[in-house]
Amino acid sequence: GLRDMQVLTPMRKGVLGVQNLNTVLQAALNPPSEERAEKEFRQIVFREGDKVMQIKNNYNIAWRMYNAMGKRCDEGVGIFNGDAGMIREIDDANETMQVVFDDGKVVDYDYSQLEELELAYAITIHKSQGSEYPVVIIPVHSGPPMLMTRNLLYTAVTRAKTLVVLVGIQETISAMVSNDREVGRYTGLAQRIRNLYDFMAEAEE
Repeated sequence: GLRDMQVLTPMRKGVLGVQNLNTVLQAALNPPSEERAEKEFRQIVFREGDKVMQIKNNYNIAWRMYNAMGKRCDEGVGIFNGDAGMIREIDDANETMQVVFDDGKVVDYDYSQLEELELAYAITIHKSQGSEYPVVIIPVHSGPPMLMTRNLLYTAVTRAKTLVVLVGIQETISAMVSNDREVGRYTGLAQRIRNLYDFMAEAEE
């Protein structure tokens, strides 16, 4: 099922980037239909049945949950970056879009809040960190060496609980396995700690 599968890609732009893959996958998996309402927002077409993801923390948006009998059983506020769900209803009359998240939370988004959502048939490997999916599908093609690394491939593969499908070029997979490059982070933190230590030592003397 669609909820069980997640496409993970290293990049946002390009043919195999998140933006293009979401357009292609939406057309294949949830094409336009008279039975499904849709809303275009900033070059993204949201359609009932689409897989979507919250892309920024919203500590104030209200949510509610329902039990198996359809009765409200919980409510609260806060939907967070990385939360995924599906569009249940688009209401043009009231300018709202209802999303049911994977954990059961139901949220009504005003059209002015749609910038907080994006299609999530495909997401970046970076965005998937901390999550797990029954099935992960990874397109593996050419890309910038700084992205096509062993560490990134490992992160993507370990998101899967049951099945991993690698689609692409075998030589690229081999190259990623061999590429153990790690991008260094230059924050100056170590130097600041040393300066603080020296300052405290001088103060004690």
